Amino acid sequence: MLAERGKRGKNMTMSSLVVFVRRYPLVATTVLLGLIGVVLALFGQTDAVRWLFSGFGLLVAGYEAIGMVRQLRRGTLGIDVLAIMAIIATVLVGEYVATLIIVLMLTGGAALEDFAVNRAKRELDALLRRAPQIAHRLGAGAGNGNGEVEDVPATDVRPGDLLLVRPAEIVPVDGELVSVSAAFDESSLTGESLPVEREAGDAVLSGSINGQAAATIRATATAANSQYQQIIALVEEASASKAPVVRLADRYAVPFTAVSLSIASLAWIVSGDPVRFAEVLVVATPCPLLISAPVAFMGGMSRAARNGIIVKGGGVLEMLSRAKTVVFDKTGTLTHGTPTIARVLPEPGFDEDELLALAASAEQYSSHVLAASVIAEARTRKLELTGTETANEVPAHGVVARLGAREVTVGKLSFIRERATDAVAAPLEGGELAIYIAVDGRFAGSIVASDKLRANAPQTMADLRALGLRNTVMLTGDARPTAEHIAALVGIDQVQADCLPVDKVNAVRALALRPVIMVGDGVNDAPVLAVADVGIAMGARGATAASESADAVILIDDLTRAARAVAIGQDTIRIALQSIWLGIVLSIGLMLLAAFGFIPATAGALLQEFVDLATILNALRAIGRRRDAAVRAQVAAREPVTAGALAR
Repeated sequence: MLAERGKRGKNMTMSSLVVFVRRYPLVATTVLLGLIGVVLALFGQTDAVRWLFSGFGLLVAGYEAIGMVRQLRRGTLGIDVLAIMAIIATVLVGEYVATLIIVLMLTGGAALEDFAVNRAKRELDALLRRAPQIAHRLGAGAGNGNGEVEDVPATDVRPGDLLLVRPAEIVPVDGELVSVSAAFDESSLTGESLPVEREAGDAVLSGSINGQAAATIRATATAANSQYQQIIALVEEASASKAPVVRLADRYAVPFTAVSLSIASLAWIVSGDPVRFAEVLVVATPCPLLISAPVAFMGGMSRAARNGIIVKGGGVLEMLSRAKTVVFDKTGTLTHGTPTIARVLPEPGFDEDELLALAASAEQYSSHVLAASVIAEARTRKLELTGTETANEVPAHGVVARLGAREVTVGKLSFIRERATDAVAAPLEGGELAIYIAVDGRFAGSIVASDKLRANAPQTMADLRALGLRNTVMLTGDARPTAEHIAALVGIDQVQADCLPVDKVNAVRALALRPVIMVGDGVNDAPVLAVADVGIAMGARGATAASESADAVILIDDLTRAARAVAIGQDTIRIALQSIWLGIVLSIGLMLLAAFGFIPATAGALLQEFVDLATILNALRAIGRRRDAAVRAQVAAREPVTAGALAR
């Protein structure tokens, strides 16, 4: 058995070695040549070692120079020019061992970066690996427990199918629980580590993991339209998006190169020894600047994903970190977006049930959030709805439907007054909103609904202010009294009410304090999310148009994640810049020591590897596990999550 384990371990080692060589051929070649050089040196073939190391170094320098020329054609000066000069300088002064170490640093730096990036984006990749592939569909007789179980691809599941989810299996599609109760791990969707208890009739999201007992669910969506597949699509888009790493590093390219060449030239002039020039350039290689930024960006994106926020690229994190203004939609963002009917106010000639039935019949053809509430109230009262093939919705205004012989118009007051001049505003209390109904050009009455404020909305505003976003704005299509009431409860400074989608777009474009973050949900917010510097969509309920046009998507129905996204952006950029400056300071310190002859070229090349390692380890802090743990501890203690905990 021990022999078998040893053989298996040897095979795994060989397999890993083959993968490493294929993935990093330059690193493997450099190491191989180094070993050959050691063997040659042992046999006294120092001249052969010098020619081997120097020739290989010049080949690598030439390869890197081609990439540098391509960058120059695009108008960018890459800081790898120092590494190329260091290789050439060490070859010219005969420091061929230092030449090979610099080459190893360059090629090995890419390998370290690749490893660190893969480590940082582990949470993003986990979503893709866990995509449900198979569903256990129950056949006839499932209701009494006698149905046969058929394994089918998750893509073949249709709404209404009964599915068996075995213990510890992933839910393949969105559905509702048929079993009496079950517990699900939704951490990959919400970031919540504790299992969530569900009862019969509750919604179950695809991608969640079943607990210790088998559960039966009824599919409510296909795989393509389920929550987890939407998340995967967003993750793939985020992973493919390139962070502005080169732009961030290139801010320091010219000054760092100038300082390095100045120190190296002065050391040569003062000492009269050209070796000093090479020794300074060896420790001036810019790998820390090139490696630390991408590691930090990927770490920030990974941290955001772990917190239920999909960020579509490192550029979004950078913009979040510099934001000065935050704009909110009201319905579905600051409020829950599921208003309940408070009162029905019919005009003479109509009763409550008749008015509600007419409004609900017309609202069947509307996508407005209040339409579902009106229809739900009509069904609760068991009213019969009328169908029609003639209906026209005017976005952000209302809907006109032909119901039998009557034309019914439902919408906002200004829209109704175009058809019924006798329409009057309904008396509203704080937080209420109303829709108005006209029948055949006559005002028929109004329906008043109430949309509850999210309990964490005030805390979210406090967190955003603590993070530096002191300019807060609300843009909403609702009436001004309702909008101002909500703004006062939350603590928002500026309010623009009665907005059409184009009004929201123009309002965001006109804001002076930039960058601007827009937080919204729903189809009507898609245009303004697209024009904002950073659009954040509350995508937990599948607002597809909003999610596609946004730069970041909150996968959980939790407004505080908007503040957490800003904190993660600030944290990521701070760590990226900190890592870059750490590399610069350490490199300049080593350059000064080398200028005075305290660091030989070979020792300098080895010391530079430690500088690379220090910057990578610092950049990995952007993954932020300890900071997230502090936030979770505050939540568990039922304390408000402070901005300090988010950003520290």
